[in-house]
Formats: sequence, structure tokens, C-alpha cells
Amino acid sequence: MKTSSKTAHVVVAKNGPYLVTGSIRLSKQTIGTDAQGGSETWIESDAYPVQESYALCRCGRSKTKPFCDGTHTKIGFNGEETASREPFQAQAKVQDGPDMQLHDAEALCAFARFCDPNGQVWNQVNQTESPGVRETFIRQVANCPSGRLVARDRSTQKDIEPHLPISIGLVEDPAQDCSGPLWLRGRIPVAAADGFQYEVRNRVTLCRCGQSKNKPFCDGTHASSKFKDE
Repeated sequence: MKTSSKTAHVVVAKNGPYLVTGSIRLSKQTIGTDAQGGSETWIESDAYPVQESYALCRCGRSKTKPFCDGTHTKIGFNGEETASREPFQAQAKVQDGPDMQLHDAEALCAFARFCDPNGQVWNQVNQTESPGVRETFIRQVANCPSGRLVARDRSTQKDIEPHLPISIGLVEDPAQDCSGPLWLRGRIPVAAADGFQYEVRNRVTLCRCGQSKNKPFCDGTHASSKFKDE
């Protein structure tokens, strides 16, 4: 089964799971670190057999994670969607550098920490006239799974986005000893429980610990609560 951008879709069920359709590939995506423990790369593993449709746990309590087993009903899970419905650009602050801009919507942070190594991207953007710094800056921003951070070329006014296959990653964060969000990649549409269509973006992270204050999006709470997908 081939995943198509025309059929791939995720619907947030009211107080229930994420309903996934369109034969979207599902696999583990682990944050790999450098010698100093900084987030450096993504390591893919443990791909699941492709299914045309499936339901992913949103309450964090399923005994068949990452899939839903109906526990949300038993525990009375409150999955109210509280995230802003404004497009990314309306939420983002813009920082200008000599060659690049950094667009930053902080509310979308999923605490993956790819922004931190090499002096942090907020400092790197001010040195992007240097080819080496520019390359590092673009790589680190592109690795931000939530799309909180976006690099834009000032001369062309075009965002520099990584090519990501249509897929969903189950984020694992060994450095924080926890499991992270669902990483939607490749511009997968997401619909709210009331039918609202969120802005379609290349990189999105959805809460799967059930505790985000920015549902359906991740806000990094999985790290402080030490959520585990076991």
C-alpha cells in the first residue's frame, strides 16, 4: 500500500484517540545525541506493518500503546483541544540574521532540544553569513520535530524545509528517559474533533501522554512526567 498525500489524514476523536487513515507508515524515531548529550540526529527503527487505518492512543494509558484499547472511556479522559487555531506565521516571532531568519512559535515546543547544540539556533542566526554556521543552523532547525522553528532565506523569502516522507514517528528520548510525542511528517492534514482543519504543515507533534496543556499538540509535558510507551 502506497501512502498518498491525498488520502493521508488524522482526525482527533472527541476525548478519544487519533484516527489515522491513508496507509501512513508508523515507526519509532529516537533522538540520538552527541558526545555532550545534545540532540544530534534522528534514528529510525521498529517500523510497524502498514495498515490502511488505525487508532493511536491519545490518553497515554492504553495497554496496547501506541494503539488505542478504549481506556480513554474507562478513565474519563478529557482531551479538550486548547491549542491556538491561528496559522504558524501568526503565532511566530521573527528573528533576523544577515542571511537567514528564524521563525519561532514557542507554544509548539515539544522539548526535543535540537535547537541547543553549537551555541543555540537563536545565536547562530546572527552569524549565518558564515557558510559553516548557516549549514549547522539549517540542519538543527530542520530537525525540530514540532515545526516550532522554521528557517527562512532572507533573499528568497522561502522557508527551508527538510524533505520528509509521509509518515508518523513514535518519538523516544533516551536522554530524558521518556517517550515523546507522535511526530507527523510530510504534511499530513489534522482535523479537530469539531471538524476544524488545522494548518497543514511539514512537521507537527501531537500529544500522546495525555497531559499537554496545548492539545492536540505536544507541549513537552511528557519529559517532566516521564511518560513511557511500554
